[in-house]
Amino acid sequence: MNDSIRLENILVGDVWLCSGQSNMEWTLRGALNSKEEVAAADYPSIRHIKVERDSSAIPLRDIRRSKGWQVCQPDKAGEFTAVGYFFARQLYQYLNVPIGLINSSWGGTVIEPWTAPEGFHRVPELAPFSEKIKAVDPSTKPGKAAHLKTISEVEAWLGNAKEAVAAGTYPDELPKLPTIGTGGRVPTHLYNAMIHPLTPFGIKGVIWYQGESNGKEGVTYLHKMTALIKGWREVWNHDGDLPFYFVQLANFQSSPHKPEGGDGWAALREAQRKTLKLNKTGMAVIIDIGNPKDIHPKNKQDVGKRLARWALADTYGQNIVPSGPLFDKIEIHGDRVRVYFKHTGSGLMVGHKEGLKPTQEMPNGQLKEFAIAGADQVWHWADAVIEGQKVIVSSRKVANPVAVRYAYRMNPSEANLYSKQGLPASPFRSDDW
Repeated sequence: MNDSIRLENILVGDVWLCSGQSNMEWTLRGALNSKEEVAAADYPSIRHIKVERDSSAIPLRDIRRSKGWQVCQPDKAGEFTAVGYFFARQLYQYLNVPIGLINSSWGGTVIEPWTAPEGFHRVPELAPFSEKIKAVDPSTKPGKAAHLKTISEVEAWLGNAKEAVAAGTYPDELPKLPTIGTGGRVPTHLYNAMIHPLTPFGIKGVIWYQGESNGKEGVTYLHKMTALIKGWREVWNHDGDLPFYFVQLANFQSSPHKPEGGDGWAALREAQRKTLKLNKTGMAVIIDIGNPKDIHPKNKQDVGKRLARWALADTYGQNIVPSGPLFDKIEIHGDRVRVYFKHTGSGLMVGHKEGLKPTQEMPNGQLKEFAIAGADQVWHWADAVIEGQKVIVSSRKVANPVAVRYAYRMNPSEANLYSKQGLPASPFRSDDW
């Protein structure tokens, strides 16, 4: 008699990794219209697995804590990542391909612990992180020396411990292997426990929602995002082409109504936008659906759908506009600045978005949140007019403009530039002051 293993209810489809902090971890049960959404979440071809919170000083071979794969049905779906669920649902409805979601997220986390050592090593601006990691990595010369030193200390400890026990006293504390620290906020530690064990498995791509806990950073976050993406691509052996789609932070709290902006998360959003220079990346802009009083906006439906647009267009080759307008360049013509965008779709418009309703075009509306400055670097609110696929920006106070900003505030509450597909333009700055 031969032993056999029988596996049932197996699907062949695409697996997406969902990672980040609390807004990715946020469950469907906590989303807008959650009762109705959970009741309707009957998609047996969508599956979800939650990697439980864990950290490690060394890369692990296996996930230590998980409840296993769950079928998307109303009795289970409430605990799915809401963003991931709406992303998967959109893909499935377009493609009719089974979608698996690996939810490896942890609320309140910064980006550094999610990053693979390989990522830190590939970004020169993060050399201090890289050197600390190499100092405890046994595959490097300094790391090997540190580990050999610890082994010698352990051997000495064993002799001393025997003497202590024989004398009826307690031995000293056992020497520990060298690490760069302990806990979930230490660089690489969440990667080691919650991402590295997944790397032997094939994934279609990554969706990422994080940044609030790094919210005071600007260009530094750009370097860290670059390290995260390059590191994960290297460990998955997808050097440069593993799809990585992320969420730009939403509008939140309040902002001084000053044209120069720059408060709160403005610089971090700009860093996220500049991450798009990396191949096979995409950014879901949600500057219009945040909640000024809640860092966890409940409209996860539009977040998931906007991420899905990138995947459908960029990964699956669907004929769909992936994003709202993204800043491309400016051209200066006398006292006016022409602002050009990518992904304008069928045109630009002044729009208004309310809740889950489709964006409404405001035919007689005036563009807001544009600011303009000359060489003196003094910012003024600007007049802005849509002209075809571009925006013309000017101000009577600036005769010779050199730079433009749009929605460059923590909560640019009047931002209203959209594509006719109803997708918002990303905040941006053309300067680097």
